[in-house]
Amino acid sequence: MKKVLFVATVTRHINAFHIPYLKWFKEQGYEVHVASRGDEPIEYCDKHFDIPFERFPIKPSNIKAYKQLKNIIDENKYEIIHCHTPVGGVLTRLAARKARKKYNTKVIYTAHGFHFYKGAPLFNWIIYYPIEKICARWTDCLITITNEDYEFAKKHLRTKKVEHINGVGMNSERLEKTLSEEEKNGVREKLKIKKEDIVFSYVAELNKNKNQILLIKTMQELKKELPNIKLLLIGDGPLKEEYQQYIENNNLENEIKLLGKRKDINELLSITNIYLASSIREGLPVNVMEAMYKGLPIIATDNRGHRELVHNNENGFIIKEKESLKEKIFLILENENVGNKFGINNKKKAQKYLVDRVIEQEKIVYKGEKSSE
Repeated sequence: MKKVLFVATVTRHINAFHIPYLKWFKEQGYEVHVASRGDEPIEYCDKHFDIPFERFPIKPSNIKAYKQLKNIIDENKYEIIHCHTPVGGVLTRLAARKARKKYNTKVIYTAHGFHFYKGAPLFNWIIYYPIEKICARWTDCLITITNEDYEFAKKHLRTKKVEHINGVGMNSERLEKTLSEEEKNGVREKLKIKKEDIVFSYVAELNKNKNQILLIKTMQELKKELPNIKLLLIGDGPLKEEYQQYIENNNLENEIKLLGKRKDINELLSITNIYLASSIREGLPVNVMEAMYKGLPIIATDNRGHRELVHNNENGFIIKEKESLKEKIFLILENENVGNKFGINNKKKAQKYLVDRVIEQEKIVYKGEKSSE
């Protein structure tokens, strides 16, 4: 039986993004293996190897992870290996060098946003760029999910093939239901939000990169002019207590709600007026795709992932962090036609990011010619 191996640093990455692809391989008659750190159950996986990957490349424990991974690859003679995440991608391509030559194994790496990019810290360029440049020579297909990374890879990385694919695919099932006004009122009531309130939302881990403090401080300024605003920050993370303290110290409890992890994303987006995304760097964020699918106008900070999804004055606004969010918020609130245009365009644009369409793109890569090196 043909075998395929998926590799990522942590198991939750596989469960969050790659289950539809494991399912597809099962349907094609493959035995599906996964190598990752963590023992959570994985659907459509025939065999899981718990590998002690560390997130930072230069860690002694990654030597052990490399040896384990090499043994697994050499023993199983995989038809295809698809690796993800920086460390998973590096160690897999190192470990699969023999298999590519001896067993004609095809090695695919998806870059979910290079750590080196325009404006990235010098440290990232010193560490990650040389590593990727070396590993590219052992890659049969390098998949990028943003045009910026695609153009860079074609020009600077010596790999056999570079493909641009529209992310990992958005599963729209949880977003399909259209809520009635009565149902929306029920959601608002639970959150102590009035029908006339203006609601902003952002779904992301509470961490430094996601930069929710920009939104919090903007609400602090806005409440003086718009007393009926509400910001829903959906997600947990290391900065939760810090943000909660800031909110309490500045009397923003009425305006900002830290909701933690939620399963009712569809309901929360259904009562949202404008979606805000404040991260410093992104690959291709699914949270923004979901807001697009729900037809929301979007205001997002200027980074590679947001630029891929949001085009100025077409389906939202891209802003520099130093630029005031207030101006763009008022532009949408005071011009109903602008918000409506953004929403309509977002619904159309979101279709190409649906998981079924992205799987069709991936199939072309999977069915391509095998490595001959």
